[in-house]
Amino acid sequence: MVKILLGLVAAVVIAAGGFFGFEFYTQHRITREVDAAFEQIRASGGKASHGKVSFDLRSRTLRIDDIATESASQPPVSVKIASLTASGVGLPDAAKFSADNVEWTDLEVSVAIAGPTGGHVTYKVPQISVKDYSGPGSLPVRPASASIVEAYRAALEQFAAVSASSVVVPSIVGTINFGAITSGNFTYSGTALRDIKNGKIASMQIERLAFTANTQQAGKADKLTGEIANFVSHDFDAAAAAAILDPQKANDDKYYRFYGQATAGAYIITSAQGVRMRIDGMTIDDVSLRPSRLQLPTLLALMQPAGGTPTAAQTREMMDKMAKVYEAVRVGTAEMRGISAETPEGPFKLAAARFNLEDGKVGEFAIEGLDGRSPKGPVKVGRFALKSLDVAGLLRMAAQFSNPGQQPSPDKALALIPLIEGVELNGLMAPFKDTGKPVNVDTFSLDWGQFVGPIPSKVRLKLKMSAPIDSSDPRQQILLGAGLDTAAIDLDVGAAWTEASKSFALEPVSLEFGGLLKASARVSLSSVPRGLFSPDLARATAMAAEIEAGTLEFTMHDSGFLDLANTLNARVLNVSREEARRSFVDKIRDSGRHVAATKPDAAAAAEMLARFIETPGQTLIIKLAPIGKVSALRFIELFKADPDNANALAQFRIEASTGL
Repeated sequence: MVKILLGLVAAVVIAAGGFFGFEFYTQHRITREVDAAFEQIRASGGKASHGKVSFDLRSRTLRIDDIATESASQPPVSVKIASLTASGVGLPDAAKFSADNVEWTDLEVSVAIAGPTGGHVTYKVPQISVKDYSGPGSLPVRPASASIVEAYRAALEQFAAVSASSVVVPSIVGTINFGAITSGNFTYSGTALRDIKNGKIASMQIERLAFTANTQQAGKADKLTGEIANFVSHDFDAAAAAAILDPQKANDDKYYRFYGQATAGAYIITSAQGVRMRIDGMTIDDVSLRPSRLQLPTLLALMQPAGGTPTAAQTREMMDKMAKVYEAVRVGTAEMRGISAETPEGPFKLAAARFNLEDGKVGEFAIEGLDGRSPKGPVKVGRFALKSLDVAGLLRMAAQFSNPGQQPSPDKALALIPLIEGVELNGLMAPFKDTGKPVNVDTFSLDWGQFVGPIPSKVRLKLKMSAPIDSSDPRQQILLGAGLDTAAIDLDVGAAWTEASKSFALEPVSLEFGGLLKASARVSLSSVPRGLFSPDLARATAMAAEIEAGTLEFTMHDSGFLDLANTLNARVLNVSREEARRSFVDKIRDSGRHVAATKPDAAAAAEMLARFIETPGQTLIIKLAPIGKVSALRFIELFKADPDNANALAQFRIEASTGL
């Protein structure tokens, strides 16, 4: 029995010794592996050190204290970590490291920023917790000469080899300093990343971001404070970010999807100058990047040293590079909602602002629900939109005009027109002078396109508005005397040139005036040459001689306009309304009799016009068809030269009719 007990004791002692011996060996090996990883950083030109390294075999827990590194890139990035603890450590293979949980405590990152003013950013993170971590067992070797751009690209490539079910950071506190221009601090609360794999992050969330910034603008100091609530983004792809930093992809014209969707809740910013702004929510969808256009190393190289003044050539080059930045980014939709501001001039509200972007062009930039004030009174806008705004083209044009001593030539100025294809304004209400009454624009829409060089050959204008009659204008006082206190207009005009047939049509042309008059017209021209749309005025004028007049149709329906016009005419002549009407009708019939012998259809048209004026409330229809080929310029010259227009009208066959 004694022998058996002694044998058992011996076995326990041997087993314990073996266990602790293996644990010592394992810790020694892990310490060696950690030292090798830090040596890699030093070998690439950086700095790296650490304190005690311990490993508990039973819980498979690794702990490293007092970590400090500094990158070889200039300006450098330095990192300090009080302790790193990894539990449930595993080595699936020689190149992999995994852990059930990884925790960093008291992390501090310091980044120096190059540029015209220089700067410094520091992040302090009390704790980072990672679950189900898996990543490379060693760091890649980087050359000592690596730039900050190459360092960022390397970090993104390293991230692509990492996976984790979650990363939770309760708080991040940062400070930023750009010398005399800007300084401040910021705090992130409740940061969490979920489902990290293959360089992608399924979701990222920041519960709150608060910041304070001290700025200097035009010699005036200001202090800004603000916060953003509940920022969430989905489908981040580090490969897209790495692609734009990769010199091997400098000619890659493919779009790489960077973000799926990002949203944010309320954003509030307050200025010491008395300005307070709030945005209820923001959304941005489908953000993609194109490496061939977004070349960050080139942009950074163009930055002026502190105190330097860029030359005109450098300014043009920088603006061209900025144009390429716009061409590099594609945004499916970006939207801000519930925008409001309190300013010394009064409150300002905007229901929404949205845009999309591709190939340097904003498909549509729109604002909706504007409510503000002007010195004369309240201003409201239901919707304002710019259609197909070429931001990249606008920057390049601005670069050409950047020389203040050189005025742009007319053809270059005309090149600005194709950079935007339309304007839309709905629901505008603005004060009219000091009357206390508003101008209302229900609809204003102006579109152009089908360009011949820089000149549009297709245009459409719609306008529906009303405005009070100006009692301070003597010319309008007579309208007030006639009982008209508001002028309302509903206008629709379209014009288009067809190259195949060389025809030009002004259609539709419709006008409604205050419910008193409805008029419409159609004008056509033929033999309209392409050269008419030349930016060279002399050439365009010469081409105009080839244009031939086509059919003209005019329709007018009276709903009270003739009575108003007759009332105004009677007051001017100081006669009765009936005498004024009869006098005007007699003049028209006299003109008809004057041309009856040579132009019977013109005399018949004059009689129809006289009957239309005699009996208000009718519809007048007049059609003019050219007799043979009629030069449009010749017709205009005859129309101007002949007070009775007899010679001009002789070029056309005239039809006229009236109807109730």
